[in-house]
Order: sequence, then C-alpha cells, then structure tokens
Amino acid sequence: MQTKENLAIFALGGINEIGKNMYVIQYADDIVIIDCGGKFPDESLLGIDLIIPDISYLEENKDKIRALVVTHGHEDHIGGIPYFLRKINVPIYATAFTLGLIELKLDEHKLKRDTKLIEINSKTEIEFGKIKTSFFKTNHSIPDCLGIVLHTPEGNVVHTGDFKFDLTPMNNEYSDIHKMADIGQEGVLVLISESTNAERPGLTPSERMVEGHMLEAFTKATGKIFVSTFASNVNRVQQVVEAAAKTNRKLALLGRSMVNIVSVAIERGYLTIPDGMLIEAQEIDALSSEKVAILCTGSQGEPNAALARLATGNYRDAAIYPGDTIILAASPIPGNERSVSSIIDNLFQLGAKVIYGSGSTTGMHVSGHGYQEDLKLMLTLMKPTYFIPIHGEYRMLHHHRLLAESVGVEKGNTFIIQNGDVVDIQNKVARKTRKIPAGDTYIDGMGVGDVGQIVLRDRKQLSEDGMLVIVITINKVERKIISGPDTITRGFVYARNADDLLKEVNRLVKKTVEELQAENTRQWNIMKQSIKKSVGQYLFAQTRRRPMILPIIIEI
Repeated sequence: MQTKENLAIFALGGINEIGKNMYVIQYADDIVIIDCGGKFPDESLLGIDLIIPDISYLEENKDKIRALVVTHGHEDHIGGIPYFLRKINVPIYATAFTLGLIELKLDEHKLKRDTKLIEINSKTEIEFGKIKTSFFKTNHSIPDCLGIVLHTPEGNVVHTGDFKFDLTPMNNEYSDIHKMADIGQEGVLVLISESTNAERPGLTPSERMVEGHMLEAFTKATGKIFVSTFASNVNRVQQVVEAAAKTNRKLALLGRSMVNIVSVAIERGYLTIPDGMLIEAQEIDALSSEKVAILCTGSQGEPNAALARLATGNYRDAAIYPGDTIILAASPIPGNERSVSSIIDNLFQLGAKVIYGSGSTTGMHVSGHGYQEDLKLMLTLMKPTYFIPIHGEYRMLHHHRLLAESVGVEKGNTFIIQNGDVVDIQNKVARKTRKIPAGDTYIDGMGVGDVGQIVLRDRKQLSEDGMLVIVITINKVERKIISGPDTITRGFVYARNADDLLKEVNRLVKKTVEELQAENTRQWNIMKQSIKKSVGQYLFAQTRRRPMILPIIIEI
C-alpha cells in the first residue's frame, strides 16, 4: 500500500568525527532522539570547553519529540544532555548505570528535579507514537549498553550503539546474539552501526585478557601502584580491585570523576569492593608503599586530571617516588597522543616504572569497539536492506561500507552521510536528497553558542600576534588632537625595546587624523578604520605580524 508519510533518519553529530553523537529517527510527527554527546575541542578552538551538536532543527520541532533514548553512558553520548535539556525538556530513557551517570551531570547543572528519567533494560518495549521501540544487550567498555530497534510503519530500523562481541565478558553480561538473529529474521530495513574500528582486521580481544596482565604487574611491583583508566570502564576497575585484593593492597581513588563514577557503580551493584579495602587519599602516606594501589583519572593527558598533577608533583595528597609503578590502562584517543606522551616523560623523570602502550604491547587495554569481524557479524545477523555507517571519521565509514558489501549488502544501498544529511524512506525506497541545519555549538564557561567564528578568529589573532591599543583625545569644538596618541601593546612587542617603532606608529596616527580633519571627515568609524589600515600596513611591513589594532577616540 502506498503511503504519504515517510521515515527520516539523520545525524546531528557523530559523522566524520569521534564524539558528540546524536541521531534522529522521525516518522511523520514522531521524533525519537538517540544519544546526545559532546566532544572536546582541539588546540585551534581557544578557550572552548566543550562542543555539542547544533539542535536548531529539534528546537523548531520540539512538540514532535517523544523521547531521548541513550545507548550508554560515555561522554561522547551523554555529555551534551544538560545543555540540550535547557532548551528542550523531554523524557530520557536509559539503563540503570547510564541513568546514574546522567544524574551526576544533572545534579551538577541543577536540572535533576525538572527532568523525567525512565529506566529501561533489554526487555523493555515502549511506544513513541507510531514508533515502537525494543532493545538488545551489547558489550562495550562500560556496563549496561543497549542496541535499539525502532519498529516503524516503513520497517525496522536498528541502531547498534557502541559494541563489540565479547564472548567472555568480565561481568558475565553477554551480548544478545540470539535476539539479534531474531531481529534479523524479522527483517531490518536500515542498520545504523558504529564504525570506530572498521580499519582493524580480526576480532576485538576480550576484556578478560587484561585480567592476567594486571595481576602479573601487581605481583611484580615493589612500590606503590598507580593505575590510570577511564572511570567509566567499570570492568577494568573491577580487575584492579581484584588484583589489589590478591596482592593485599588497599585502594585509594584520585580524581572527582573516578570517585563519583565508582560511587554510582557500587551503589547500583555494578562494582564489588571488599569491606575495608577503600582508603582516603590522606591515608596513602600512612601505609607502606607495598600496601597501596591507587586508581586515578587522567589516562588521556587531561592537564587538570590526577595523573597530570601527580606527574608534575602537584597533587596534594599523593606523590610518585622512584620505584613506584604506573599503569596506563587505556590507549590515547586520537588527538591526545602528545599530552599523554608528555605525562609519560614526566613519570619516567620521577624514576617510576611506567607500563603504557596499546593492548597488544602491554596487555593492559583492549578496545571496547568491534574490529572488522565483529562489524561483519553484526551485519550478518541483521541482514539489512539499507546500511548507514556512523560514529567515525570518513575513512572508517568507507571501510565499513566495504565490509557491508562483502557480507551481502547491495552496492548503492549504503549511505555515507554528513551531519545534517537526511535519508528519507518512503514505500521502502531510500533516498538522500535534503539537508537540515547541523554543526557545532561551542560551550565556553557559562555561555552556550555565544562564541562563534568571529570571536574565535579574534582569539586566534590575539594569541598569535597580540594587540595594540591607540588612545587619542580630540577637542569637540576645534576637532584637534589635544592628547596622545598613546600606544599600549600586549603580546605584540615589548614597548621599552620598540621605542622607535611605536613613535612611528604615533606619528602615523597623528598624520592620518589630521588628513581626515582636513577633508572635514568627522565620522569616528571612518577615522578608526583609516587608523587601523595605515598602522596595520606599517606594522606588517616592519615586523611581518598582524596584531589586533584597537583605536580609542575620546572627545572632550
């Protein structure tokens, strides 16, 4: 039967990037949002704290939004939620552990009281208007992850969330492989699947592989042991707890997110720590070094995290001494390699033994994202008609398309989209013909979206070439300079060493003002532009620098 209503699928973040994941499924007047993440800025975004998706389309259509469904609790999937809720307050559906992490964020932003949080699990079924939703369990590097099936009148859409197939998971929470096969048998119109490790051949190693390596390192260590990992990797934290118990060490937690997330994991039954094992940071020095293990944040080289401060000797309650062992039980996210290397250098200078590197080198880390064989297994189980690879940079999406074609997805039925591209499906035929607004929203302190390209361009100019402020006082009646020009520089040249240069700048300013007065030009904006132009050209000729020039004209 022909239908006028159509199914639309699009991403507001997470495509051609790692981070700020946000995907939208819309059928007629019903919208379901999947995830609302953030990502951290690179060095070019001066002063920016976080980047979240542009949600202007959702704001225009907020009366159609039925739910925000969250696949799991990583920052790139929940980091944007507080900022989203300030604009659009919708019910949030997530598993128990994920809700615990979301609640930490909402408490911090004082939004918890006004937000409706609904706990779901792999057996939950919910109807959001014409979109019925069910779920299946997946493995990842954080507990309580779900894939989502959206049953629409056009057909079933499956969003995998982040996943791998771990056949021996640490927490004995196995992937719902049989359920996935049943979903595939029922028929999948569109599969939306993550692509992070689409370039890596083979199967992702099991998290259990880390267990033996961690215990071996604990057994061999002589001084204190510091383990830095993602606080959200509760299975890794459990391995550290078990290694500490077997080697008779107490455990301290350093870093706010480590303390908060471990508290949530214990409270909700995802982490078991023996009575009496946890100690406060202030108690570390009271015990002999062979009796202490320390779990800390900072595995990605974050400058204010516990590990960076320990590496520079700036942590109040703990210190690293020669002979201590440091284990980096996480690999650097692309872009963080330089800051991680710098911390490792500092740790070696302190005389510590540092165990770092990829999982295959040290055995201390395995990825939570499926390699090629995992991705092919998901595709084979689901047998989709159409395929949309997500969660990755372009080359990853491209490799995922090749994998899909190798297991039977028809050529031409894979859509490699950009953020904002809409895949419309009507009468089971999919087309990519339109775009909606999509982009980055910058968080800077308390400001959301109030810093744009012009402000960033000014910050870049100030950071590279500094600034020059020129102050002139002009008589209101006679239109003559009665004071100045006075020149103040910051970050451009040191004034005492550039006397001749600044004298020439002042002469140029005076000349420019007098010429404009002779022409009877009295508009301040024209005068300011002329000063900027003449001084800017002179300074570039002399110094090959382009400082920001700020003329200030005072009329008395």
